[in-house]
Amino acid sequence: MKHHIKYFSSILLSSLLISSGCTKLDEHVYDKVDAAGFLTRRDDVIRDFLRPFEHGYWSIQGNDLYAASEDCTDEIGTYNRQGDWQDGGYYQRMHYHTWTPNDNFTSGAWTNFYQGIVLSTNSIQDMESITDPAKLSLKPEELADFKAELHTLRAWFYLRAFDFYRNIEIITDVKNSTQGNKQSTPQETFDFIESELKAAIPDLPVRESLGATGSGRWTKAGAATLLARLYLNAKVYTGTDKFAECAVVCQDIISGKYGNYALDTRWDAPFDYTNTSLNSEVIYGFPGTLARTHWQYDGGMFFWGMTYDAAPLYCGFTDLGQSNPRFALQPGRDVDSVEYTFKLGKPFVKFQHYPDDLRLKKYKNLGNSTREGMFLYGYLPYTRTVSGVTRTDTVKGNKGPYPLFIRDQVGMFLGTKPGKKIADKESNMNHADHNSGVFLVKYPMYPTPDPNRITSAYAEIRLSEIYYTLAECKYRTGDKPGAAALLNAVRRRNYPTGSSSLYSGDGSQLNDQEMLDEWGREFIGENRRRTDLIRWGAFTTGTWWDKMPDADNHTEIFPIGRDILNVNPQLKQNPGY
Repeated sequence: MKHHIKYFSSILLSSLLISSGCTKLDEHVYDKVDAAGFLTRRDDVIRDFLRPFEHGYWSIQGNDLYAASEDCTDEIGTYNRQGDWQDGGYYQRMHYHTWTPNDNFTSGAWTNFYQGIVLSTNSIQDMESITDPAKLSLKPEELADFKAELHTLRAWFYLRAFDFYRNIEIITDVKNSTQGNKQSTPQETFDFIESELKAAIPDLPVRESLGATGSGRWTKAGAATLLARLYLNAKVYTGTDKFAECAVVCQDIISGKYGNYALDTRWDAPFDYTNTSLNSEVIYGFPGTLARTHWQYDGGMFFWGMTYDAAPLYCGFTDLGQSNPRFALQPGRDVDSVEYTFKLGKPFVKFQHYPDDLRLKKYKNLGNSTREGMFLYGYLPYTRTVSGVTRTDTVKGNKGPYPLFIRDQVGMFLGTKPGKKIADKESNMNHADHNSGVFLVKYPMYPTPDPNRITSAYAEIRLSEIYYTLAECKYRTGDKPGAAALLNAVRRRNYPTGSSSLYSGDGSQLNDQEMLDEWGREFIGENRRRTDLIRWGAFTTGTWWDKMPDADNHTEIFPIGRDILNVNPQLKQNPGY
């Protein structure tokens, strides 16, 4: 092949070595070639355009990215359950912030991001090489759109890498370069991402122009949201706050400058199979299907967020076999059911602060592609037929014949019935059984006969995020009434009509802790809690279950993995590692 680029090929090769669970979409990545050699018709251009998007969907969870992002927070944990998920202390190091550059995710996450950056850049350069789009049955505005979407997608990868590692390299050429670059300063990276997004927005479509086939396409609103994310965290990234700029972008999105969007009226609608429709609040989502890709339902995310037989027996979903209790909520109560006194964490308790919250119901399939509740707890009953006789049974674990009673506690409860105290008072990451920890069911797990099972798009960006982001900006200026109104606009769907759980008009209930708690309630499990904790100054200074404050703040960014440093000797390790 004409351009044999050793460095970028090494990035892609390392991704294959690191990511054992990657889809076949990521198994055959070769050295780059001239676009003229294979872009001979419209379909070739479409395939070239779509290739980085395929990787983007996988990257939300691949190489333990989701585990590292969530397990280091006060929301979710991966416990040593009687030997299950002990894994040499891998997940314990995530929880205690004691990771090292030898932990797989430190190289795996870099690979997730940079494989996407390289693929996006390659496709951008291919598109830029097209001098006569008409020969490929393309309109000039189509080509401009493709390039703008690829620049936006690449900015999404860069923003995630920036948040994760901070000191990263900027790559804009994979056709002619032969080696990697030195790391850019945080300010240089911030400016680059900002300029990419601002330049892309004019050529991006609005959602309504794409119609029903627009799911998975970057739009003006999608790029504007990435800009809002960048501005919201600017003080952390560069030392200079951009809350005022963030507020302007958010208000423009809400006002319809970048297309027409409205909040969903049901709390579960943003995660349901209908979330690809033009009426959905989802601004950007990766389309999922049962037959092909559905990465949020993979073992790297929500399917391994319930006990083994919960999916096939309790939910009736048998297509993927057993689920797995890899991820569960961190507990809010000790083994004697006494609420912990620390302010952070305790996610289930935070929901219970507003007891009429509809999401608090136990997850249950209601038939006809509908569900209620967002959590699994207590006994999980199911019916089974033996010799023509139908009986009710209860889901059990894999460590004994007793029925599981899932609770907002971590300890060795084994077959102990609810309400009865146990003598063993130990509760920590290395002392959990299969009753331990409430499970989150954010995306529906409809039963196997249901035609809409696991077909939801992964909601990467929702309009609710814009409302919460603008609310935070207003709160930081002292406008509590404005913040409360924005939060309530989203929150009202979580409660019955007339509920007293809505914030009062003056916003008097709002303080820093409540703002952080409300971010946690609305976006629990959506891969942003670490970023929110850092922005509010709580990630390294806070105390939560089995977690004391860090010695310093170097753990706000992760180390660059040894495998990555070996590929590019120009890279320097992050401070503190």
